[in-house]
Parts: sequence; C-alpha cells; structure tokens
Amino acid sequence: MKATIWHNPKCSTSRKALALLEEKGVEVTVIQYLKTPPTKEELRALYNDAGMTARQGLRTRQDEAKALLDADEETILDAMARNPVLIERPLVQTKKGTRLARPLERLDDIL
Repeated sequence: MKATIWHNPKCSTSRKALALLEEKGVEVTVIQYLKTPPTKEELRALYNDAGMTARQGLRTRQDEAKALLDADEETILDAMARNPVLIERPLVQTKKGTRLARPLERLDDIL
C-alpha cells in the first residue's frame, strides 16, 4: 500500500502517524508541507476527500487563525495556501481516502 503524508517533523502527532505507517509496511511519500505547501486547489481536494471542511482543518492554536474563525471556506483556503502553518496536521492520503490523523486511530479507515 502507498500513502502520502503532509508532515511536520516538529509535531509529535505527525511523527507518530509517520511511524505507524512505516510500521505497517506502507510505502510513504512524505511532504513537509511547511517547505512545500499545498495549493488552494490541493487543499480543497484533500478536505473534500476527507469529508471535512477547511474550517475543520484549520489549526486554531495558531495566533494567525483567530482572524479566520468567522471567515468563509474560500478565505480559509486562501490563508492556508499562503501560510501553511494554519493547516492542521497530519493529513494522510491513500487510495482508500484522506484523513486528518487526529486522533491516530482515524488512519485505520484508510489503511
């Protein structure tokens, strides 16, 4: 099985998700999204595939997110594409779908 993870190596949950994928023998493509941010359209597709909104994928712990709490989806996606620190992580995609791996057990659905 193959998977893509939008990963932040400084995040313990992201590191745990990557380790879990590797333990299960998954061939993983790692995208460090802070260095290589997804486009607005890529984010839209990921969230659609995950069955979630951009608002649900917003990392609200970031100070920059406070200004987006009442924003519409397009504004949130634009902000995430410009400033990827606003993207909650990790996002994991396989042929079975995409999940925000918080909690890690959500990965079971797509493995």
